Amino acid sequence: MRIAFFDTHHFEKDVFQSANEKYGFQIEFLDVRLSAKTARIVEGAEVVCSFVNDKLNEECINVLKEMGVKLIALRSAGFNHVDLTAAHKSNLIVTRVPGYSPYAVAEFGVGLLLTLNRKIHRAYFRVRELNFSLDGLVGFDLHGKTVGVIGTGRIGKIFAQIMTSFGCRVLAVDLQKDSELEKNPGITYTDLQSLCRQSDVISLHVPLTLGTHHIIGEKALSEMKVGVFIINTGRGALIDAKALIKGLKAEKIGGAALDVYEEEEEVFFHDLSDKILKDDTLARLLTFPNVLITSHQAFLTKEALGNIALTTLESIDEFRKTGSVSRSKVVSPEDRIRTGL
Repeated sequence: MRIAFFDTHHFEKDVFQSANEKYGFQIEFLDVRLSAKTARIVEGAEVVCSFVNDKLNEECINVLKEMGVKLIALRSAGFNHVDLTAAHKSNLIVTRVPGYSPYAVAEFGVGLLLTLNRKIHRAYFRVRELNFSLDGLVGFDLHGKTVGVIGTGRIGKIFAQIMTSFGCRVLAVDLQKDSELEKNPGITYTDLQSLCRQSDVISLHVPLTLGTHHIIGEKALSEMKVGVFIINTGRGALIDAKALIKGLKAEKIGGAALDVYEEEEEVFFHDLSDKILKDDTLARLLTFPNVLITSHQAFLTKEALGNIALTTLESIDEFRKTGSVSRSKVVSPEDRIRTGL
């Protein structure tokens, strides 16, 4: 069985090649991103493997169907870049990796918070220039602070537990409450408005759906404390970037650490060091000294990459043998339209 891998990166090729020794698939690694313009190069492949910044809109789906593709395997947990309704109409199965390593993302989120708060990144560059001054590097103790966790799935649950270990009071919001977290005396489930009003730090861990799009916008920001820190390792469009900029300019927001960005597909995973950044919103965010941006790397651990490769190829092998894939790995239009919080 031939698989066309789109938007392939050096850090994942060896991992997938190693995992494929068990299955013997014919894998074609492609550097280009999957879109309606590039979809025709998959001719002869029954499966396409897509990454987070590919664009699988209706036009792309129709071309894939025309080319004979039967399965779209996402090597990610997120699926907001896929028109699931179009895929369903074309009888294309769409699979994902529901849980590759929640520890990787949760731990990275904590790292972003610590770096932003204690200004570790700025201190590092100062010392490299032999500037040993401590002025402007004051942070705050996390101990005793209130941390709001929006979404308590696999990742949010671990993040919340880590925060309680710091001595934080955790407020959580989710449509489905985690029974283990409910028993934790340091964690309280509440509503989004109460979380925004009381939290010193807010971290986002929900999938991007129609209900969670811009869940952090002008309204939510207006409810927050002055000086609040916002951490996003989920999906970029959970935050209205323009509203975030307004909050930063007004000094309502104390700091923001973003591993994802709403329009990241044209920027992230590329070396643009010799180019002019054309995204004015991202360029503006990069000017703030209290904004820390990384390039969608929270998932990037050896363990996570190995799990992504194994789960992706397992799904493809299951399809090869049975013509279907376990429901736990399949995404459908209903998953896209889930309500918000």
